Amino acid sequence: MSATTPSASLRQVVGLDNQPPRLADSILVLIDFQNTYRTGVMALPGAEEALKAGARLLARARAAGTPVVHVLNDGGENTPYDIRAHIGAISDEVAPVDGEAVVVKTFPDSFHATDLVQRLTDLGAAPGSGRDLVLAGFMAHMCVTFTAQGAFHRGYRPTVVADATATRPLTSPDGGVLPAEALKTAALTTVTDLFGLVVPTADALQD
Repeated sequence: MSATTPSASLRQVVGLDNQPPRLADSILVLIDFQNTYRTGVMALPGAEEALKAGARLLARARAAGTPVVHVLNDGGENTPYDIRAHIGAISDEVAPVDGEAVVVKTFPDSFHATDLVQRLTDLGAAPGSGRDLVLAGFMAHMCVTFTAQGAFHRGYRPTVVADATATRPLTSPDGGVLPAEALKTAALTTVTDLFGLVVPTADALQD
């Protein structure tokens, strides 16, 4: 096999379905759409575009009657993730409305040490149910990827909406710079190998 010929994905090897879900049959999980990613030390290239895509996805979900769960990361007081301050708050464009669940986490995997499983169970999606979860948010290589992995391990079927995610450039192991888009692509490719589906935009999801 040449370096330019893709291997079969693990999903293909084990026979997992690759059909995108219907939005109305899913639960939307919005991850860390917090102000910290729009300004300051954690500002992400493409954050504003991703937030606009997230707002469009959220509007469609609400119109379709899709349950919505908002997740945000609490890093403690006087940090960029201080949820008691404006910097750590969920951005206004995708802020929760009455009746939508809010889950606070302290680890990249939104399931770890949180009540997310209980929230999903209350919405009719118990672990192992195979229920579709649609994921979007920040950062693609960190909390979005690890939440997709956590969902897969608990028997859910996650799908990430790519244009409603973003990440940041990082130093690579060889001392170079890995651009944000390259890191995002690598992270979402990791998701597609086993943990879930990735669609380019919400347009790939039927209402």
